[in-house]
Amino acid sequence: MPSSPVRSLLLAAAMLTLAACHTMKAIVPPNFRPPENPSNTVDLARKALDNATPCCGSFADLSYQDMLPWQPQRFSLDKDSPVANLNGDRSYFLAFRLPAGAQMPYTVAMKAELNGRWLSSSYLFAPTVVLLDDAFQPLHAEDIQLCEYMGWTSETTGAFGKFKVEDDKARYMVVYSSTKQQKSQTYWEQSPSNFSAEAPVKMAAAGSFKIPHGPDGVLFVGMQNDTYKKAIGNAVCDKAQPGNGVISTIRQVVTTDILGEGKDKKDPSKKENGS
Repeated sequence: MPSSPVRSLLLAAAMLTLAACHTMKAIVPPNFRPPENPSNTVDLARKALDNATPCCGSFADLSYQDMLPWQPQRFSLDKDSPVANLNGDRSYFLAFRLPAGAQMPYTVAMKAELNGRWLSSSYLFAPTVVLLDDAFQPLHAEDIQLCEYMGWTSETTGAFGKFKVEDDKARYMVVYSSTKQQKSQTYWEQSPSNFSAEAPVKMAAAGSFKIPHGPDGVLFVGMQNDTYKKAIGNAVCDKAQPGNGVISTIRQVVTTDILGEGKDKKDPSKKENGS
């Protein structure tokens, strides 16, 4: 049998171990903790854009040295990127020459990646596309709708959009984010509204399901390839409308009487006679 002092030391060590285990249950690692101020990240990005000095005030002032990539290519739009003030919209931008040999019409594909460590504090750079003629005059402008697709790889995961080039007068393309786009949101199937220290990776079944747009971020731009075409074709753009149930859907879709109800409807007397 251990002596009394040794027994006391063992008992004290056991008590400390139990206390430590209890404390560890209440500790959440930093990478699992939700941000203290979810809006702080995008607010800082907006402040950086507001403080930047625009390099250009018209489409003719931009440089069009880069050709539109033949497949989507990664571009980072951030505080180190040039800023333009186009039609009253202050934004980071990309400017491209359009391929002269491309068969019309063709599709330009885009993908925005979540900007932020946490879904609850993330935002997206939502693009606005402007086509220009050879005199740098706008032919068409459009805020691109982004739709979420979660693929098996990072290449096929993100917020996807597309733009069709149909005007043979188009020579240049500018990608930026209009004020309207920066104030808008993109639907996201995973809701960040139920993040907590107790259940940091649990997603809510109900919530806003919206990811806000911001002034900067990573954007893939280029001619649409098969990978992006498939992702865009399967992307989710909005919350699905509630249905009326499986049986109701089958009744609406199937024209044959596989449910065995046609005879009863035609001969109601059989129901009354119990046959």
